[in-house]
Amino acid sequence: MQRVYEFLKRAGTYYLATVEGDQPRVRPFGTVHIFEGKLYIQTGRVKPVSHQILENGKVEICAFSKGEWIRVAGTLVEDDRLEARQSMLDAYPSLQKMYQADDGNTQVFYFKDATATISAFTHEPEVIPF
Repeated sequence: MQRVYEFLKRAGTYYLATVEGDQPRVRPFGTVHIFEGKLYIQTGRVKPVSHQILENGKVEICAFSKGEWIRVAGTLVEDDRLEARQSMLDAYPSLQKMYQADDGNTQVFYFKDATATISAFTHEPEVIPF
């Protein structure tokens, strides 16, 4: 999982795919954090992506960096603990202008039953279950 985290941090931006009914939805994200041995992302409860994840937690993210791309497929699970939200905000101080751990909007999810695949045209895919 550390390799996945480092890849996503290096990429800076990754794209999160969800579904809304029968329509795929993709948008850029930038938050990724390890808390208590799990890989977390962050969003706001008021956003459509939050509702999509709560409706169907199966998601996939994709990012590209230094000639390689990563795809992470898994299920996102909400962690509604204040400590988890605060840990994410501590890792991203710039978010604290828009979010507070106890504002009722800040929301964090961790990956469960995930598999990351790192690919390139120059090597065989590297598969990392976590």
